[in-house]
Amino acid sequence: MPETIYDIAVIGSGPAGYTAAIRAGQYGLKTALVEKDPYLGGTCLHVGCIPTKALLFNAEIWDHLKDAKEYGIEGVDSRKLNWAAIQSRKTGVVNKHAKGLEFLMRKNKVETIKGFGKLTGPAQNGVFTVNVDDGGKKSAIKTKNIILATGSEARMIPGLEAGDRILTNIEILQLNEIPKSLVIVGAGAVGVEFASIFRSFDSEITIIEALPRLVPLEDEEVSKELARVYRKRGINFHTSAKVEKVEKTKSGVAVTFSAEGKQQKIEAEKILIAVGRKPYTDNLGLEKTRIKPERGSIKTNEWMETDEPGIYAIGDIVLGMPLLAHVGAMEGIVAVSKIAKKEDRPIDPLKIPNVTYCHPEIGSVGLTEAKAKERGHNVKIGKFPFTANSRASIVGEHEGFIKIVSDTKYGEILGVHIIGPQATELIAEAVTAIELEATVEDLMWTIHAHPTLAEAMLDASNSVYGLAINM
Repeated sequence: MPETIYDIAVIGSGPAGYTAAIRAGQYGLKTALVEKDPYLGGTCLHVGCIPTKALLFNAEIWDHLKDAKEYGIEGVDSRKLNWAAIQSRKTGVVNKHAKGLEFLMRKNKVETIKGFGKLTGPAQNGVFTVNVDDGGKKSAIKTKNIILATGSEARMIPGLEAGDRILTNIEILQLNEIPKSLVIVGAGAVGVEFASIFRSFDSEITIIEALPRLVPLEDEEVSKELARVYRKRGINFHTSAKVEKVEKTKSGVAVTFSAEGKQQKIEAEKILIAVGRKPYTDNLGLEKTRIKPERGSIKTNEWMETDEPGIYAIGDIVLGMPLLAHVGAMEGIVAVSKIAKKEDRPIDPLKIPNVTYCHPEIGSVGLTEAKAKERGHNVKIGKFPFTANSRASIVGEHEGFIKIVSDTKYGEILGVHIIGPQATELIAEAVTAIELEATVEDLMWTIHAHPTLAEAMLDASNSVYGLAINM
């Protein structure tokens, strides 16, 4: 039998890796997908995006039940939360999609190879060798191109180790019961989402954030609105704060931190460390190639090519790109299209949506107001609150607004920032508008169905010129 030489070997099966493998299969390329874990899907599917959002949906339903009388639904005062059933449903959602990925690999003739893939050096006569270690069972595969998609892992505060009280995104998803109290270090997407989940389930929540505001990457007005709503929900938080010590107590943890020039100490059952993620590039054999990682991340060009010809990098390991599943997936498509010599276009960071599934939800794309001004734009702002939207009244969710940042001269849409009901869905219209280089006027003349939350986008665009109908 002649030795198999693949067109592409993808190392890692998260959203970046599995998307690249599927697209390669669709293009008729002989493809191998190498995965160290016993399942496909990576962090996002198993301990990230999908299980977290499943819990957030449960939390949303539970919150609606608290207000059941307002909607004319009686007899639910004796409601009881079954945490085991919630966890079981979450696991069911994950397993369904993991099996779906296995089917998609078979459908697209992608060969799945279990084990830890490691580079052995540059291509020899146009062919790379990848060593695969499956728990001591070693093999090697040959391939013309390699796509690295090994993902990331949670960062930990130095000196701490994850366990039953000190949690990362992995441990917190495996809790046997809801903690009565929880300290969360970090107010990015992960931090505020878990704060939202467990506050809905009546945990006492305290967030500690080193930067001056919650969700610090978002527009400042979005941060202010989230802070207002979180105060209303009884979520405590300290910004511009630094954790100094975490100690285990008899029943939980004690956290010493400084904020507003004062040292403070709080106790809780658990602490979640949500201070970001680090690329998973250790032991990949990068030192045997021209690839020189920077703080673990890999530099690529706009086509996802690394400094080693024939090796591409996608997903959370890419230097300078946001660590988002949908970004990794598109990077996979860009890389495969380049290899297959198909129509291709690079990713524009300003057209990447950012979504956070806390309550209220957040969706954004493009420049914040501050960033637009920094870049020298003469900025014109439009803002429309959901309090004035009829569908928001119908669904009982009035918090938040849509904010449009535009350039005064031609009405170019520079950024859109949403906090409120279904923000993670509504942002898609703004992403499409920016992708197609639409102006504020284009949005103003786009008919939106009534009554919808999406109408708030129409009113927000009109408000840029002081012409909002419903405000």
